[in-house]
Amino acid sequence: MFRSLNIAATGMAAQETHLEAISNNIANGNTVGYKKQRVDFEDLLYQQVRSAGAPTGQTTMSPSGLQMGTGVRVVATSRQFEEGTLNQTNGQLDVAIEGNGFIAVQQNDGTLAYTRNGELKTDGTGRIVNSDGLPLDPPLTIPQGATNITIASNGQVTVQMPGETNPTEIGSLTVSTFINNDGLRATGHNLFMPTLASGEAQIGEPGSEGRGTLMQGSLEQSNVDIVEEMVGMIGAQRSYEINSKVISTADDMLRAATQMRG
Repeated sequence: MFRSLNIAATGMAAQETHLEAISNNIANGNTVGYKKQRVDFEDLLYQQVRSAGAPTGQTTMSPSGLQMGTGVRVVATSRQFEEGTLNQTNGQLDVAIEGNGFIAVQQNDGTLAYTRNGELKTDGTGRIVNSDGLPLDPPLTIPQGATNITIASNGQVTVQMPGETNPTEIGSLTVSTFINNDGLRATGHNLFMPTLASGEAQIGEPGSEGRGTLMQGSLEQSNVDIVEEMVGMIGAQRSYEINSKVISTADDMLRAATQMRG
């Protein structure tokens, strides 16, 4: 059987995965803090028919080898962590990170997860939580009756209490960074989890040691470029089509070979 059949099949499978990543990016074009995915490919092992430098005579050798490729595969899906556009909302609990870093939240099982989505809210006890009700880490609680919540660029959170002239500090928002953002594992709900590849979270004050600063009243939009994704989708479609054409051509050649008469 022609190797081209299997080779083209690997190309079609790879482009299916490519299209799935593109469709996920487009679907999340309006997701706050979303980071687009990129599909990485690599060629498969080669069949070594003749090695370069193999002897062809007593005093001669082959100037080049003969290798036959076996196709392609998807080796990774990496995240592009370039900062998205900051959209001003004027919400008191909306906060965007300008630069590198993530906001930590505590999950229901007690483990920490990290997000770029700064759509913060308060629950029934006054705790500041994300859209899924997960509290910040370290936790922050807005006192009852407090007004004029202010989040400074360094994370300091102050409120105005009734009957008081000066603002009251209730705590600080921290920013977490990782040695390798690409090693983070996306778990959905705009959350990322650390892995051995990402390293442990380095938690500190916003604006310190390479961490981004905070901007109150703004949200970071998805960094998906719809036009770029559309171009990628056309490329994936054409590549899929040409691989299917290879299969069709190989099939025609096999048919011709089987119909030959001696």
